[in-house]
Amino acid sequence: MTLGQGKEEYNGKKNLLIGEVAAQFRLTVPTIRYYDQEGLIPNLQKNESGQRVFTAENIDALQIIECLKDSGMAIKDIKQFMQWVSEGDETLYNRREMFVHLRAQMQEKMNRLQQTMHVLDYKVGYYGKAVQDGTEKYVKQTAKPIAEIING
Repeated sequence: MTLGQGKEEYNGKKNLLIGEVAAQFRLTVPTIRYYDQEGLIPNLQKNESGQRVFTAENIDALQIIECLKDSGMAIKDIKQFMQWVSEGDETLYNRREMFVHLRAQMQEKMNRLQQTMHVLDYKVGYYGKAVQDGTEKYVKQTAKPIAEIING
């Protein structure tokens, strides 16, 4: 099925062409084409000129793809998720478990990043004081072990 030349609407929202979608998501056109070729964007249609026309449903799919990518999920796993979505309710448990696992991974990553921020904040203050003093000699006398900062 192809859509007409114009930008029809889907659920009251204007459809977008690939360049507009690329700009919106700060992705390259080839990246979006790759997602389409991999079957990650369900029900993506082309207009009479052969251009991909993105509906609100397609935009939602891209948003979840980008979210999953940002979480560190591999394309093959995103593809599996999109397959589960297309299979319907019989895969609800699999999808939920995937998100539970992914959320736990992200929480651990955020905890590690927070520890890193504690160290960076400490070092900014440490070297700020050293610069102010013109030497590291005095700040070294009150320096804390990094393990204490991480756990602190």
